Amino acid sequence: MKIVIPESSDPIVKEAAETYEDVSLVPAKDLSEAASLVNAGVVDTMISGFNYSTRDVILCFKENFKMTSEIFSSCFICSKNGQNIALADGGVNKDPTKEQLYCIVEDTAKTYEKCFGGQPKIAMLSYSTNGSGGKNPDLEKIYFVILRIRESHPEWLIDGEMQLDTAMNYQISEKKFPNSTLQGHANILIVPDLNSGNILYKSLEHLGGWRVAGPIVQGFDKPLADLSRGSTVDNVKFTIEIIKKLYGK
Repeated sequence: MKIVIPESSDPIVKEAAETYEDVSLVPAKDLSEAASLVNAGVVDTMISGFNYSTRDVILCFKENFKMTSEIFSSCFICSKNGQNIALADGGVNKDPTKEQLYCIVEDTAKTYEKCFGGQPKIAMLSYSTNGSGGKNPDLEKIYFVILRIRESHPEWLIDGEMQLDTAMNYQISEKKFPNSTLQGHANILIVPDLNSGNILYKSLEHLGGWRVAGPIVQGFDKPLADLSRGSTVDNVKFTIEIIKKLYGK
């Protein structure tokens, strides 16, 4: 597999890429040249962001690649002790509408299926669990998404609104949300806004010891990734691993 990474000369990126004998890094002088290599078929896909802002990377993707979804979004793949979860959107959409939130859920569940197989179990996260926080406009968006996903993808499990502990812990779910279809076994976490998503993924990584890939950028006709400028060797390695899964290599 050939991947263009504009920052391929950086020691951290080079060390990460050497992990995979079946991956070749192709250099590019900037984001624009990297995107042109993808479109020309010289490389399979593109990873960037190590020395570029998310805004610059996303603008490059928008200008150069076709969209396959109504919006573009991002998800982080988080892994620890054999458990894998997808978390969205922690990198792109600040305050999604209910229709945008639906697209985020749908694209993230498809990303999870491609990476790991198995049934998506989607938790719509909130400060509230099953109505405990009273009425709020944000909750109406969640209820809209749940109903629509259940209609369009009955093979997936989705529930909410719920707090993080209810989504991930069976005993707490039994107490707080006993009739939930997830029963504390969520593998996809959907946050209500960019603030909560970004804080949550960084907390999982830096406080919880989870391994994190991404953000994976969804909604385009190729699997793409936007690395954090704070990425470590392992972040880059794991992101390459996930891109390989999404590309089918």
